[in-house]
Amino acid sequence: MSAQPAIRVLVVDDDPLVRSGLNLMLGGAGDIEVVGEAADGADVVDAVDRLAPHVVLMDVRMPVLDGLAATAALDRRAGHGPRPAVVMLTTFDADETVLAALRAGAAGFLLKHTPPAQIVDAVRRAAAGDPVLSPSVTRSVIAMAARRHPPAAPAASDARARMDLLTDRERQVAIAVSEGLGNAEIAERLHLSTSSIKATISSALTRLDLTSRIQLAILAHESRHG
Repeated sequence: MSAQPAIRVLVVDDDPLVRSGLNLMLGGAGDIEVVGEAADGADVVDAVDRLAPHVVLMDVRMPVLDGLAATAALDRRAGHGPRPAVVMLTTFDADETVLAALRAGAAGFLLKHTPPAQIVDAVRRAAAGDPVLSPSVTRSVIAMAARRHPPAAPAASDARARMDLLTDRERQVAIAVSEGLGNAEIAERLHLSTSSIKATISSALTRLDLTSRIQLAILAHESRHG
């Protein structure tokens, strides 16, 4: 049996010391390969086209094009090859820009002082399509979205209309995601396998034309609390 191909990672940060540290950290994991670096978000789309990474570790704040704009640029690139999972790197866990990036399709975010083993694990989870936010952080992010961007009545109505596009099972799973539950907890609640939960989340994202679990969580939250 052939070995599983390595997870390809692109590191994007304007600080060369941070890039070097991430390279060393990830290079020690046998199943991860850093295929390239970029010093600014302006170089991300070209690097993704050339290097086809599975995961992009991207700084939020960069001088020319920040991580949010670069994430949006990757969304506009849709149709030009597989979209990598974007994990934002930040020094602030309550950063408005991070929340906006999650809305734009980032898979999650990590604090730069996160222990190395957790960063390696986060890369693996992002590559597998799993959330890179713990359930408690997911709940915090959704609450922050509700406080800072309260939906107007029409927006809430739109959210409910979009949720109505889902199957009953997809809607159940989306609501559980909005409550901050992880895949194993949702599987236990609904008496399903974890792989079924992953497949259901994937089908819900496709049906709603969303790109991340966080977007699904926010939509489900707005449909219920708008």
